[in-house]
Amino acid sequence: MEFHQREIRLPAFSRGFHLITPLVLKEMAEIAEIRMGFLQLFLKHTSASLTINENADPTVRMDFESHINQMVPENMPYYKHDYEGADDMPAHIKASLMGASVQIPITNGKLNLGIWQGIYLGEHRNNAHGRKLVITVFGT
Repeated sequence: MEFHQREIRLPAFSRGFHLITPLVLKEMAEIAEIRMGFLQLFLKHTSASLTINENADPTVRMDFESHINQMVPENMPYYKHDYEGADDMPAHIKASLMGASVQIPITNGKLNLGIWQGIYLGEHRNNAHGRKLVITVFGT
């Protein structure tokens, strides 16, 4: 079994959901060497998230942002953790709801995603810097 791992810094993204599948594939060319295995992504932050969803129509990502902002609004009077601004605690809640990792099968050197699936970074802060992402590939 082969194992490959690297940590990368993603570019700074604006608040919202961003398709990062091409970036992950570029950073981890070793995927092509795996006949059967997995890609594991882990985001080392508590105010951003990872998820898999529609990769073709950008309005899906816009709707994700609109909906999650309705689910978890800013400036709620019961938030105590607001040291870094009105988006601070909502960003942590959104990150916990969405999750910090995804795992995708690799089959014959390619990610075995559905035809319309892609990997999203959910950036939940207004002024975030680049996020650290641990990319692990393993298999035979």
